[in-house]
Amino acid sequence: MVEDPHNEREGRGRSAKKRAARAIDSLAVRMVESTEAVCRRLPVPDDLREVLDQARSITSRGARKREIKHLASLLRRDEAASEAVRAALDAVGRSNRAERDRMHQIEELRDALCDPDRFAEAIETAAARLPALDRQTLTNLARSVHTNGDKRASREIFRRLRTLMGASSDA
Repeated sequence: MVEDPHNEREGRGRSAKKRAARAIDSLAVRMVESTEAVCRRLPVPDDLREVLDQARSITSRGARKREIKHLASLLRRDEAASEAVRAALDAVGRSNRAERDRMHQIEELRDALCDPDRFAEAIETAAARLPALDRQTLTNLARSVHTNGDKRASREIFRRLRTLMGASSDA
């Protein structure tokens, strides 16, 4: 039986090494471009922390690029650290997406409450999803938006929904 030579070399060729190197390079860029709070929570050894802080502080484009390359080379040497950092950054990305999706849901519900044609259905949906909802206050705020185009009332509806949705998702 003749074996396929491509299966035998899969993952060990030059192309695979280049893909892995580009992945580490993009990980270093993600580290440097992360917010200060995210950087502080990254599980990196002290030597990588120093290089990361140095790269974040550099404003010169060329020097920053060289420092990112240096950070990437250190990450290539420490595979455990690079995997831990990748996992931490992916977790942050997932939580950011979840928060963004939650905000979009709140905006959609607020927009439906502020639309006189969709209000009745929206208030029922809101009451079903949020048991602690004060229907009367929300109805009064929505009525103010319907009649006067009150932007302050629209913002207050959003604040109340965000508070209630935050409390229901934490429970």
